[in-house]
Order: sequence, then C-alpha cells, then structure tokens
Amino acid sequence: MDFAKLAAERYSLRKFSDRPVEAEKLSAVLEAGRNAPTAHNLQPQRIFVLQSAEALEKVDGCTGAHFHPPVMLMVAYDPAVAWKREDDGKNHGEIDAAIAATQMMLQAADLGLGTTYVGMFDPEKLHAAFPELAGLTPIALLPLGYPAEGAHPSRLHADRKPLEELVKYL
Repeated sequence: MDFAKLAAERYSLRKFSDRPVEAEKLSAVLEAGRNAPTAHNLQPQRIFVLQSAEALEKVDGCTGAHFHPPVMLMVAYDPAVAWKREDDGKNHGEIDAAIAATQMMLQAADLGLGTTYVGMFDPEKLHAAFPELAGLTPIALLPLGYPAEGAHPSRLHADRKPLEELVKYL
C-alpha cells in the first residue's frame, strides 16, 4: 500500500477479533516503534507487550476504554533519559513516545492489523498494576489485533477540515 493511501485509510479500530496476532507481525510493529525518530536519538520510549490473560485483565481495570484486543501495547517514556530543550527544559519524552506509537499504528495497519490510540487511563492505577513502569511515564495504550467481522471506521473518520484551515503559508 502506498503511504498516502495507508495514512488515509487507517482508522481507530474499536472492535477486535479474537484471532491471535502472529509473532512476526507483532515483531514488525515493535520494530517500527524502535526505529522511530527521537530527539537527539536518546530513544526514551518504552513499550510493554501485554498479551497474557492476567496482564490484559489488569490493564482493563486501569482504563475506561474496553475493546478486548488479543494484545495491548502500553507505551511509556523514561523522563530521565529523554532530551530536555535547553532554553526552557521541556522534556521531549512524550513527543518521542507518541511518534513511536504513531509508527507502530501505521505499521500495524500496513500488516492488516488494527489499533486505536487510547489516552483514557489512570496513570496511578497503571503504576500500581504494573511495577515495571516505575520511573516511567505512560502516554498511551494501543489495543492491537485483527478487526472483528463488521468492524468499520467511525462515522467521523472521513470528516477532515480543509487544508486551508490547518496550514498557513508564510
């Protein structure tokens, strides 16, 4: 698929099949996150693959978004590792992790998988449920899997503002 088509057709999947995600496809998605550009190449993104019934149940208790995917990617960053802008100290870890999440979502779509970016979670509950997050800041949950039969983009998917409203040439 060409990139413009991929970017336009990728949608937030909210209805997952119970079909398992093949290890090679999961690896390709994770590799896309590993290869994401980061500020000063410091690579502060941390990705947790939740696929056991226990881990999926624990994460489900930390969010109001219940899609029941076969795999959940928990995307976080290490603020101690991330680049801080010299002028004001802004930590770019969240930006770096979001770029990694975006690349993983696009790679998943290219492989016939679906995702949605879930920001609706309780960070304190995630930290309590997953001690592996100590010192890290979670930014997103990415449910990952195959679309269930009848899954489709939301009615708002194709609603896009005109380019002239979003872009200014100076």
